[in-house]
Amino acid sequence: QVQLVESGGGLVQAGGSLRLSCAATGLTFSRYAMGWFRQAPGKEREFISGISWNELNTYYADSVKGRFTISRDNAKNTVDLQMNSLKPDDTAVYYCAAASKYSPSWLRLEYDYWGQGTQVTVSS
Repeated sequence: QVQLVESGGGLVQAGGSLRLSCAATGLTFSRYAMGWFRQAPGKEREFISGISWNELNTYYADSVKGRFTISRDNAKNTVDLQMNSLKPDDTAVYYCAAASKYSPSWLRLEYDYWGQGTQVTVSS
């Protein structure tokens, strides 16, 4: 049974940092592209970052480029999202997702597995 479990969310002031982590079990992690999405209240779930299965390629939405950094450790089956210079607009539930392909996609439909999400709240 595949499980993706996010951790690291919380409440932070604007300008602060958080590091999210996603631990994967039950799949050959090194053969999955990984993505991070977020969903704010009343909005659709949106792609914010992704990483190819061999770590060579990373992708970011314009809204987080330069502030967020994605990384993965295939030995530990984890993918992290370092979030710096957080803004109130970053407040959302953050989800990690796994796609059985080399490169991540911004399309939710291309992901096979999802975590349960972790709440990030940025206060002004």
